[in-house]
Amino acid sequence: MNIDDPHDRSPANRSRRRFIAGTIAAGVGIQGGFQIARAEDSDIYPSKMITIVVPFSAGGTTDILARLIGQKLAERWKVPVVIENKVGAGGNIGTAYVARSAANGYTLVLGTIGTHAINSSLYRNMPYDALKDFAPITRTAMVPNALVVNANAPFNTVRELIEYGKANPGKLVFGSSGHGSTLQMSGELFKMMTQVEMIHVPYKGSSPAVIDLLSNQISMIFDNMPSALPYVKTGKFKALAVTSSKRVAQLPEVPTMAEAGVPGYEVMSWFGLWAPAKTPGQIVEKLNKAVVEVLALPDVQQKIREQGAIPFPESPAEFEGFIRSESEKWSKVVKAAKLTAL
Repeated sequence: MNIDDPHDRSPANRSRRRFIAGTIAAGVGIQGGFQIARAEDSDIYPSKMITIVVPFSAGGTTDILARLIGQKLAERWKVPVVIENKVGAGGNIGTAYVARSAANGYTLVLGTIGTHAINSSLYRNMPYDALKDFAPITRTAMVPNALVVNANAPFNTVRELIEYGKANPGKLVFGSSGHGSTLQMSGELFKMMTQVEMIHVPYKGSSPAVIDLLSNQISMIFDNMPSALPYVKTGKFKALAVTSSKRVAQLPEVPTMAEAGVPGYEVMSWFGLWAPAKTPGQIVEKLNKAVVEVLALPDVQQKIREQGAIPFPESPAEFEGFIRSESEKWSKVVKAAKLTAL
C-alpha cells in the first residue's frame, strides 16, 4: 500500500488522505489568518510603544532630531516613543540592530549619510545592507558645511586656496571630526575635483580640529555650520565657501563652492528615518505622512534651524532614490581616495 498512489482505495489510505487534506486546509487557514492579522496590525498602527534607535551619542544633531520628532509623534498618536542610543562602529551597531528587528513599524532608526551612504564603501564587513535591509520613510534634515580657514591664512577665496595648494603640494592640511566623517569626505571630494594635494588629519570630534585651526596647526576644515558659525561671526575664521547648492541664510555673503570656482561640488550632511525591510507599505506610508506633517510645524522647523539644519521631508520613493545616488557618489570618492575604516 502506497500513500502516494492515487488508485489505492483502501480505508487506511482514505483516512490518511483526509488527514493530509485537513492539514493543508488548516495550513491555508493559518496563513490567511496571519495575512489578516498583518492587515489589521497596519490598520490599528500604532497601538504600542515605538522605539527610535539613534546610532550615535546623546546630545548630537542626530539625537536632537530623533527626540524632537519622537516627542511630536507621541503627542499625535498617544503612544510612548522612546529614543534609544546604540553607539559604535561609526553608527553601524545601532543601525544593524534595527535591520534585524521585527518589520512591524515599532523599531525605527534615525540614521545619517554615514550609516546609509558612506559606511557601506568604507567598512570591509558591514553588518547590514543599507539599501536592501531597510524601508526608507523620509529624509528629515540637511546640514551644509562651510570651508573655513584661520583669519590670518594667506588666502581669501577658494581660487586662491587652490592656487596656493598647487604651488605648494602637500602643505595644505585639512582636519576632520574623524575617519570616514562627512568632514573628511568633503575634503576628499575637494581633492578629487581640484587635483590639489592635501594631507588629512582626523580628530576625535570637530572640537579638537577647531582648536588646531585657531592656532594655525592645520590649514582648513570643511566644518558643520553650527560649529563653524560662531568663529566666522567673531572674525576668528574666514568662510571661503559653503558646500550646499545654494547660499545659506546664516552666511548670505559667503558663496557656494560652485560659485567660488568648483562647479558641481555639493556636500550636505543629511539625516533620515528608516524601518526594517518588509515593513508593510501601509505602515511606512503612515509614518511618512506623520513625520512630514511634524517637520512642517513652525516650532519644529525653528528648532531644526537652530541646529544649523534645514528641514527636508520627502516621500519614501524620493528618499530611496536619493540614498542610491548618494551611495554611488561616495563610493567613487572612497575608492578614489583609497580609504578603508580603521
